[in-house]
Order: sequence, then C-alpha cells, then structure tokens
Amino acid sequence: MTISYSGGCEHVHATAEGAPIDNHVCHCNVCKAVTGQQTTHVAFYKHGNLKIDHPELLNRQPFNAENPDGPLELCTCKDCGAAIMLDDKQKRIRVAVPNVMGYDTAAFPEADYHAFYDDTKGYPKPDDGRPVYDSLRPDFVWPQGA
Repeated sequence: MTISYSGGCEHVHATAEGAPIDNHVCHCNVCKAVTGQQTTHVAFYKHGNLKIDHPELLNRQPFNAENPDGPLELCTCKDCGAAIMLDDKQKRIRVAVPNVMGYDTAAFPEADYHAFYDDTKGYPKPDDGRPVYDSLRPDFVWPQGA
C-alpha cells in the first residue's frame, strides 16, 4: 500500500505519493521571501510522484525572483491564487510545502534535517537533534529529468 498526502485548494488537488526523496526544514532566502516564514518545511518528490488533477488551472511564475530563468516555478491556482506546488522545468522534482500548500501538516512526514542554514544570518543554529547543513544533505542526488 502506497501512502499518499493530499494538498492544494478547492479547484486544484495535489496528491503526493509515497515518501519524499528529500524532506527538510529550509533556511534559504528564497523560501523566506516567498513564504514570509523564517524557516519552511520543504518536501521534494520525484516529478511523477506529485500529481495535479487540473494542471490547466495553474499559473506559473519563477520561484526565485533573482533567477527568473531558474528551473523551479511556483504554481498557483488561477481561480483563488493558492500556492499548489513548485514544479521543476527539467521534470526532476516537484515540491510540496505542507503548511503553505494545503496539506494536513499533522499527517505529513516530519522533516529529516535543516538545509541552507547560514550562521551569518544572525539567528541561532537549530538544536532540535536533526542534522544541520549549509546546503542539501550531502548524500542527496538529483533524479534524472524527463
């Protein structure tokens, strides 16, 4: 039996199947700018493992305003503006941000580690027992794109 997690809005439903290939608390400036949060729980799925029922109802915009030609696009609902997912133009990953994208955060798997922590930003290093890295975890390998 495959576990799935549902998110999205009333117009566009996202279903993430199985465990994420990467699941972290993000400390990067892009996530801070997009979410307005100091840290953000981010889950990467292989591109085909996060499905959308109405892709025609998505608006797409660059995820990183400072790198508008970068691979990630923020997908939002055309009807209500809700954030639905991050989509990789190279079709390697799709990203769920549980507390922003309509997922049941209590049922979603807890993040495994902290990513993109930078001690020059002036806030304490996390001490919740999870590993802390200045990038993605060292053993993370990007999946092949389609």
